[in-house]
Amino acid sequence: MPAWRFLTNHALVLTYISRHPESTGLEIALAVGITERATREIVRDLEQSGYLSSERVGRRKRYSVQLDQSLGRIGERELTVRELIDLLRGRRQDTVSA
Repeated sequence: MPAWRFLTNHALVLTYISRHPESTGLEIALAVGITERATREIVRDLEQSGYLSSERVGRRKRYSVQLDQSLGRIGERELTVRELIDLLRGRRQDTVSA
């Protein structure tokens, strides 16, 4: 197996949170395969960039993924967070071409 990945840790954290919005930093870290500290830094990056928001619910946080946020141009068109997550979940869209 190569030492590199197709998806960055940022993308992996974002997609994991989209499926598990009430996850703790440790749960996310274990699922993605990175340290809890790296997870917290990535979550902070994603929040500061507008891809993720959070609210306190008791002693925990609940995350919300900003699905309509643009990821920028991929090829000849803009790609949104929703389209990336749908693609990774195996949901086919007419606007995504292989």
